[in-house]
Amino acid sequence: MLPTKIVVIGAGSASFGLNTLAALVRSERLHGGHLALVDLNAKSLALVGRLAERLNREWDADMTITTHTRHADALDGAKFVVLSIEVSPRETLWKSDYEIPLKYGVRQPYAENGGPGGFAHAARNIGPVIEIARDMERACPNAWLVNFTNPMVRICDAVARYSAINIVGLCHQIHAGYGMVGVTLADYLNIEVPESEISTHAHPAVWPLLMQVSRQALERVDIKAAGLNHFTWMLDIRDKHSGDDLYPLFAERWTSFDPTFEPLTRRVYDAFGLFPIPGDEHLCEYIPWVSDPLTKPWDKYDVSLYDWDLMAQLRGFGLNDIAKMADGQATIEHLRESDSEGALEMIENIAGAGNHYHLAVNLPNVGQIENLPKGAIVETPGLVSGMGVQGVSVGPLPEPIAEMCRRELAVVRLCVDAAVHGDRQAALQCLLLDPVITDLDVAQQVLDDYLETYREYLPQFWA
Repeated sequence: MLPTKIVVIGAGSASFGLNTLAALVRSERLHGGHLALVDLNAKSLALVGRLAERLNREWDADMTITTHTRHADALDGAKFVVLSIEVSPRETLWKSDYEIPLKYGVRQPYAENGGPGGFAHAARNIGPVIEIARDMERACPNAWLVNFTNPMVRICDAVARYSAINIVGLCHQIHAGYGMVGVTLADYLNIEVPESEISTHAHPAVWPLLMQVSRQALERVDIKAAGLNHFTWMLDIRDKHSGDDLYPLFAERWTSFDPTFEPLTRRVYDAFGLFPIPGDEHLCEYIPWVSDPLTKPWDKYDVSLYDWDLMAQLRGFGLNDIAKMADGQATIEHLRESDSEGALEMIENIAGAGNHYHLAVNLPNVGQIENLPKGAIVETPGLVSGMGVQGVSVGPLPEPIAEMCRRELAVVRLCVDAAVHGDRQAALQCLLLDPVITDLDVAQQVLDDYLETYREYLPQFWA
């Protein structure tokens, strides 16, 4: 058993917070540990805290459960800090990130982690994250920060370059790649594919269906992917039963597969010769071919926007479900299957000197990808042990793909520097290098509007 202290910041989340809580409490190896739950929203935190006490009691976890509205009150003695925060109101701000550039003729394909919206999103979140990292340096300098906050590359870069804290970023998007492979090779791999429409779109009616396929594919194939978060590329695919290289078969089947399935992914694969893992709606943020206002490629590729109103409603429903479970009015047995998206595996294997292979970890590049900048945050498979988290070396990426990644990493670095220092020139350069922006004046107009609109969230630019 590993009676260690774990701090979860953003524990009031109706989805991530709930699943992470349940995964940690059910762990036999973490029995008797201390779980400190942190959230600025006192009401949501109280609900999650009550549910945590019920899980702890009924699952005989013997944990110490504490709740905190200030992260600094929870950090003393922590060995792990799991971070999933968003400056709120999340959906309202995301919609605004998208709509502000529209006033100047810029239509972003998604506006979450890349494009001008990626700048605004990162700039708001980097301030609170750096504050957490600074407090960790004082209270728990040797703790690992397990990050889920987006934009993943930019948040991890900020912590890695502007603090002394060990950070690893985790994301489930590689499962979209497993889902697409599973759909394409379903008959060969004996995978059952739902009859409903299936895609990688981040919609609550669609994504779970893809994950049904992904889980089956994980049992049959191994995929090695590398690049940047939400911008990774399939380097290798093997049959776990026979060891056979399945890339040639996949390429053959993909060519004849339904041309309406992930059409943007299809075009990029045709052009660059490696299969993009994340699916159309995340891939579109990092390439310059989805934003032209004349040709409107978003229609051609059926790239849909995030449904902000629906997701805000679902958040409310999720908190209502948590309240029922906390009060004993609903079962908690289904939570035994909760997935922490890798947080549990990081904690158990670092604390317990295990040896765990993880499909995708985001870490500073110390040679994992030879032809990307040293120190930049890259996503590769990883090994988790008592030594921490090490990325697996995959060699170089094909040069055209590496160049696209290098451009995005330049945007990332400028964004982080701008957000940390309140540097308007770096912020402008960040937008000018982004593939979505094609006009000098428009870049300045978008930046000025963002900084004015979000003045209360970005005081560093007004000091």
